[in-house]
Amino acid sequence: MKTAYGKISPYITKDGSEIRELIHPDAGGSKRMSLAEATVLPGAATFFHVHRTSEEIYHIIRGSGFMTLGDEVFEVGEGDSILIRPGVPHRIENTGEGSLKILCCCSPPYSHEDTGLLS
Repeated sequence: MKTAYGKISPYITKDGSEIRELIHPDAGGSKRMSLAEATVLPGAATFFHVHRTSEEIYHIIRGSGFMTLGDEVFEVGEGDSILIRPGVPHRIENTGEGSLKILCCCSPPYSHEDTGLLS
């Protein structure tokens, strides 16, 4: 299966980031995982949230910011990868001047139903 970036429409996820699903079961892709590009605008952050069943990997492809992962807060930048286990609260904040771009791999695939927003 091959997808074309320009033909994939972005949408806003439950956590507030703009997502472009590059590979997802809803588009005839993998049944066990999804791959998306997330964009967080300068000065913005995703909502603090948790995935009940999905394990995620974030790979920063552009920009910098702070990642909150459970009780930890740490800087992230281009080339960094973060493993987010199911049930671990998390969010990412863009502290740079340009858009923060992240490749997000989820297994099982991302779904709004698996995302719980936290206060």
